[in-house]
Amino acid sequence: MCSTETPKGDGAHEVGPDGSSEDRVDAPGAPAAVLHRRDPVAAMAALCALSAAAFAYVTTESLPVGLLQPISHGLHSSLVATGRLVTVYAAINVALSAPLTHLTKGLPRKTTMCVLMAALVATSLAAAAAPGYGWLMAVRVVTALGQAVFWSLVIPTAASLFPAGMTGRAVGWVLGGATLAVVLGVPAGTWLGQLAGWRAAFLGVAVLAAVVSAPIALALPSYDPAETHAGTGSAPDGRRYRLAIVTTALAVGGFFCMYTYVSPFLTKVGGLALHDVAAVLLVTGAATLTGVFAGSVVSRRRPDIAPLVPVAVLAPALIGLYFAGRVLPAAIVLIAAACVALGAYDVSNQNRILEVAPASTEIASAWASASFNAGIAGGSLAGGIVLNGYGPRPTALLGGLVAVAALLLGAPATRPRRDVRSEARSASGEAMGENPPSKGQ
Repeated sequence: MCSTETPKGDGAHEVGPDGSSEDRVDAPGAPAAVLHRRDPVAAMAALCALSAAAFAYVTTESLPVGLLQPISHGLHSSLVATGRLVTVYAAINVALSAPLTHLTKGLPRKTTMCVLMAALVATSLAAAAAPGYGWLMAVRVVTALGQAVFWSLVIPTAASLFPAGMTGRAVGWVLGGATLAVVLGVPAGTWLGQLAGWRAAFLGVAVLAAVVSAPIALALPSYDPAETHAGTGSAPDGRRYRLAIVTTALAVGGFFCMYTYVSPFLTKVGGLALHDVAAVLLVTGAATLTGVFAGSVVSRRRPDIAPLVPVAVLAPALIGLYFAGRVLPAAIVLIAAACVALGAYDVSNQNRILEVAPASTEIASAWASASFNAGIAGGSLAGGIVLNGYGPRPTALLGGLVAVAALLLGAPATRPRRDVRSEARSASGEAMGENPPSKGQ
């Protein structure tokens, strides 16, 4: 819930009684008018470019998963060592997202985004030319550094293109591009790598990043997102922000505790043939994309509970998967439900971060990205320990219990602060013509 008072500062950003945010561009020192108000077509072009950039970054992040064996064979490295190309990448995002974002805070955002895309082109070409494992690992480290900054900037940048009331849609578009990378980008890269060699897949990413760079350079406005409503939280609340960060690590960790090992779960518990796993993963990927757009809708209509609803779906879906996983149709439905929940949670949580960020939304988004990656790493690690000791079925139960913890922790974040509630009641009383007594009466 948003306060009806004008935030301190230049007074150019107001939150209305209905919780909507408005920019007073006519006031002295007012924030820059969002691009959508001046040129809706250019705003959509810039948003599509940012979504495509997210597609490119997530594709290159996950590409070694589909090309694990070809890379291992081509560079004469073990499968475990090749798998570290993904593990180290995620670890860098966890550890360095916030510090790197702080270091780049004063740089022009349009220039920074263009540099990040140029860096992706260069590192993809370097990966394709890697003469050995050490070279490829070094390239992955540099790419991960770029992605750590990218994810802290792309959400506030996308939100700054549109009025505050359209933030949910803008965030949904960006995260939709990231989800499409899992649904289409990684399978396409895997197919290309199997057809023409793993180096061709990285060349493909380089071409894609180069193509995306052009509309980013042409359509992205030169103003800093910090000059718009997206620069700071619309209803800053340090308590709710901290709860959102920890809830994200738990919810995402619970999901990946199971989903990292979804293939052995489907084959060994559900009895699915190995060659049919890819088709099921296509279904679950589409479910995640559906969740992203569902989360965008819920975020616009019920922003107060939007991040909690997906976790309330995720927890029973995972626990149900433990009990019903031996029935293949039930297993597929429950895994798809968990994927819908993850997609919805991602976009809902990003919108919550933009709302309650206690200071800069870029720094807040950096910590949100770090917590998401921490959930991926922690969930995969915990699931792997359970898998080695007890098999794939208990990974769903452990993931469900962790999601329950996220649900219990996230519930208080849906309640506004007491001072905000009292301000709302006071404003309501004044609107009805009431004159509440003073403390001295």
